[in-house]
Amino acid sequence: MSQIDQLVLEHTLPRERLDRHLASVLADVSRAAIQRLIIDGRIKVDGQLVKPTHAPRAGEVVTIHWPSAKKAEAQAQDIPLDVLFEDKDLIVINKPADLVVHPSAGHEDGTIVNALLHHCRGGLSGVGGVERPGIVHRLDLGTSGCLVVAKNDKTHIALTERFQERTVEKLYQAIVCGEVEKESGDIRLPIARHATNRKRMAVVSGGRYAWTSYRRLEPLRGATFVEATLHTGRTHQIRVHFLDLGHPVVGDAVYGKAANQRLNEKTGVVAPRQMLHARKLAFRHPRNGRFCEFNAPLPADFRDVLEALRGQVG
Repeated sequence: MSQIDQLVLEHTLPRERLDRHLASVLADVSRAAIQRLIIDGRIKVDGQLVKPTHAPRAGEVVTIHWPSAKKAEAQAQDIPLDVLFEDKDLIVINKPADLVVHPSAGHEDGTIVNALLHHCRGGLSGVGGVERPGIVHRLDLGTSGCLVVAKNDKTHIALTERFQERTVEKLYQAIVCGEVEKESGDIRLPIARHATNRKRMAVVSGGRYAWTSYRRLEPLRGATFVEATLHTGRTHQIRVHFLDLGHPVVGDAVYGKAANQRLNEKTGVVAPRQMLHARKLAFRHPRNGRFCEFNAPLPADFRDVLEALRGQVG
């Protein structure tokens, strides 16, 4: 049975399109996927079929009939991968920001899993099932960087235990809106689903414990370059924690639309996606206990935004 969600539009946006607006408020759903759902009649406004170009009006009720996730085995696809390391037990890749990790509603193919099945000739752990073979952890759509995948069940179980025991070092770099005053700090705030928008996460009393530590790397024009360490692994953790701190991630249309609009007005800089990159992943190898550290260089789009904001300091 498909899942049904409803949301009430809060603002009239005569210059906006429905597909673009929904992509900005629904986490991890691309605009292309939203367009397909609208065209297929799975998204209605006040019970009526609309076009992707429909201009949102305050008070309209948007109903989304999410298609059921396909249980069929993902198919191998020849999609290039940036491989940082590979042996018979695991593979570490530098994930592009625009690729989804595993097939889901709206993203049935063209994912990291499809690419891995081709690259590894089907040799991935089966622990994750037919939809997520080998997937131990994930990175959001729009986030780039280090991702480790298990090639056999024993490695999958061992890596999962390391993530649960918090012995995997996960270091991210991000550009966040505004001036972060403290040189370093800890954010220990519980996270759970948003009360009214189930596609978003939020700091919620009684939510799951979440801990992010950070340090300031460099002040920028209207923003700050920071480094963040994840001690837990909650959905959207860095994005939600920095939003609560008052510094949403630059380019994050889900959690930082207003702040990003102000940054654009101040600097003229528009980020093509959320400026969040999994820079380093480190853990002990499940087979031999050897300490492994993997680093993914900042991608070109991240560097471009960083340099644009650097050039305006002073």
